Amino acid sequence: MTDPQRVVIIADSRHPISEPFAGGLESLTWHLVDGMRERGVEVSFFAGPGSDSTLRATHLAVDGLRLSEAAHCDASMPPLPWLEQHHAYLQLMLMLMRRDDVDMVHNNSLHYLPIAMSDVLPTPMVTTLHTPPTPWLEPSIARCDQSRNRFVAVSGYTAAAWRHVTEPTVIANGIDIRRWPAGPGGHDLVWFGRIVPEKAPHLAIRIAQASGRKLRLAGPIADLAYWHSEVRPLLGELAEYVGHLDTAGLADLVGHSAVALITPTWDEPYGLVAAEALACGTPVLGFDRGGLSEVVSAACGRLVARGDVAIAGMLVDETARLDRGAAREHAVATCAIDRMIDAYLRLYRELVVPVAA
Repeated sequence: MTDPQRVVIIADSRHPISEPFAGGLESLTWHLVDGMRERGVEVSFFAGPGSDSTLRATHLAVDGLRLSEAAHCDASMPPLPWLEQHHAYLQLMLMLMRRDDVDMVHNNSLHYLPIAMSDVLPTPMVTTLHTPPTPWLEPSIARCDQSRNRFVAVSGYTAAAWRHVTEPTVIANGIDIRRWPAGPGGHDLVWFGRIVPEKAPHLAIRIAQASGRKLRLAGPIADLAYWHSEVRPLLGELAEYVGHLDTAGLADLVGHSAVALITPTWDEPYGLVAAEALACGTPVLGFDRGGLSEVVSAACGRLVARGDVAIAGMLVDETARLDRGAAREHAVATCAIDRMIDAYLRLYRELVVPVAA
């Protein structure tokens, strides 16, 4: 069997696929496109405006959406950004219905329309499930033709959450190990990611305070109200916000840290931040939620019960003494992007050229 040579990859359009990445989904999509092209796959990429020009994306933007005054004033009129996103995906799917030069469509978005319209495509489609079930995606998956659709979950935990409507293949997210080199460590702690309530950096600050070590936070402030009410008041001698860094800057910060804190108040579908920290040789201390335990082993981190700030604070020094070399080796063996790309290409082959019974 040969690999599919012409693949369409659909991104989520809410954020551009460019550095500094808004989150793990955007980072993963960038590396998926780049990794496929490194393997010689011809990728047509559709993403939101402002995406990295090196990816040569076709923008997921509305072409000529014009509403009459009556439509604008109708009681059913949704917020305009929602409507524009809906019509952008609608236009894309209608265009893909007419293309006969594609071997595979890979849907890496969170929008329901690619799945809802997948049955009319002339090619099979793979969809990566990055979240728990949502009221938009769940019925679309339940009703699509699953002989022509294949669903991938980013962890065993996420796969289990979707099994009432599909049987996902588990392909763990990958990171470019080369861009997250091993660092020498340091005394301070680090927390990085989107600054939103469900990631709970305010709890990371409280863990740092309990440990007596300084914490540096990095990432986009995605929820201003939360930032001003819960995070900013805790900044000071033991907590510093260093901004939204690109991959090189973030890898340098993480590599010079003693421990990476991961403090979700929701069930993380995977735990990309943990993989990135371990690649830098930085042990992880976090709450045992979602798929995080599939990324962090006892040799390179400690996980505590959800929300247990007191116990986490007591384990900071123990976690800092873990072998940084073992952390790096674990990331290289289990989290490398090449493993992810290989797994997706195997899945593509199964769909394009069915395996003989």
